[in-house]
Amino acid sequence: MNSMSLEDKLALNKYDIDEELHISVNEDICRTCRNRVCLHICPAECFKLLGEKITYSYEGCLECGSCRLACSKGAINWTYPRGGFGIAYQYG
Repeated sequence: MNSMSLEDKLALNKYDIDEELHISVNEDICRTCRNRVCLHICPAECFKLLGEKITYSYEGCLECGSCRLACSKGAINWTYPRGGFGIAYQYG
């Protein structure tokens, strides 16, 4: 059996993307961070380093909240998307 890459597995997820952001980053606080845990903790790799700036994409968020919990500086404001939006998990 072939193992799938993370990118292949994430491509199978279904999302109903909302126009309203459910993640925001305080860039002033973020600039002072040297650990940048958000780059490593997000299982969907929503956070990227572009030059010296942290960028993020809320569209592929798995809604686990790891980024908010891991950010010791409180720079990440994360909430669940509005009802009916976000990732659609199916079991069975």
